[in-house]
Amino acid sequence: QSNFVESGGGLVQPGGSLRLSCVLSEFTFEYDAIGWFRQAPGKEREGVSCISSSAGRTWYADSVKGRLTISRDNAKNTVYLQMNSLKPEDTGTYYCAASRAFSHCVLSEDYEMESWGKGTLVTVSS
Repeated sequence: QSNFVESGGGLVQPGGSLRLSCVLSEFTFEYDAIGWFRQAPGKEREGVSCISSSAGRTWYADSVKGRLTISRDNAKNTVYLQMNSLKPEDTGTYYCAASRAFSHCVLSEDYEMESWGKGTLVTVSS
């Protein structure tokens, strides 16, 4: 089983933007959704956004709606997370994972998610 490789994190000032990428060496058609998750220091990992295999469905956590946009390029086996108007509370390590049902991603059911990457660190600070 291959794992995602995330990139694009860094230090950004409040109000700034970043674009995260996650690449899977080989997409499997068994996956119905790919999601971004994040874990802030001292906190549990939480779901941020999900996108279905056809990109026809997306989901966002309330805390990021209107600021983050998820997209995918199946030809490049890549999922993106465009992050705008970043806030200090967006700080954390961002991970990609995939699930065989869209609902698993939306419900942030960690035990149903597969191919976890090692994450990319996003720090929002002035």
